[in-house]
Amino acid sequence: MLARIEQQLPNLSHTERRVGSWVLAHPRQVADSTLAEVALAAGASQPSVIRFCRKVGLSGFRDLTLRLVESISAPVSYVHRDVQADDASSDAVTKVVDSSIQSLIDLRSLLSAMPIEKTVAVMRGARQIVFAGLGASGHVALDVCHKFFRLGTPCSALTDTPSLLQFSAIAEANDVIIFLSHSGRWSVLSDASALANGRGASTVAVTDPTSPLAENAEILIACSAVEDSSVYTPMTSRLVQLVILDALHVSLALAMGETAISRLRRTKVALTENYLGAP
Repeated sequence: MLARIEQQLPNLSHTERRVGSWVLAHPRQVADSTLAEVALAAGASQPSVIRFCRKVGLSGFRDLTLRLVESISAPVSYVHRDVQADDASSDAVTKVVDSSIQSLIDLRSLLSAMPIEKTVAVMRGARQIVFAGLGASGHVALDVCHKFFRLGTPCSALTDTPSLLQFSAIAEANDVIIFLSHSGRWSVLSDASALANGRGASTVAVTDPTSPLAENAEILIACSAVEDSSVYTPMTSRLVQLVILDALHVSLALAMGETAISRLRRTKVALTENYLGAP
């Protein structure tokens, strides 16, 4: 993070550069300070500090403090960013639940700006829908693929680099690829999106709005869940992705009307009569 800030300094305005220089000189202090405290110490307004954060590729001040902690020290916990090694089990559970609740509250505040109807429109007319994700986002892709295929549109999940690149190279105009990535900085994802766009396919990115993937997607669903990438069990970002895709699934079903209801009913009956009802 510190190297990125130093690299971006020449591209910033005078005030933003002053903020950046102060952050570089006092990274530990920034990590432990509030937005107001950093603005005062750097001789800038709070909006200027936020603009600085966005100019260097961050979603906001909270994201800055998190990245600085990653840069200047090893993580306190490899289990969860809010849980300490000496926390009692009851405290740890409360912290995990509170963190998840906060991520959903943050998501709710962004819903009005999300292009849900536009995304549903391209999905409704799709020849096939592909969910693409790597790492933890790949597990999300597999989960949502299992939900969406029951609406009757062929669906698949791509969770490895070769498959993703190959599919993007042969995508067709009525195909929809939904890219899932917390950071949006895997180069293969933005490369695949560019390939698919060149083929005339519709590309949707559920990702950080400041990322390269966001720039390459036709439709952006901005998703900036705060996640400590030095912790190797992604939690809040995966939860937010799942909720967004669940909302898209319900919205698509509503747009399809009786067709979707009939298909969902038949899938349920097929399970009940041929599997769940078996002796």
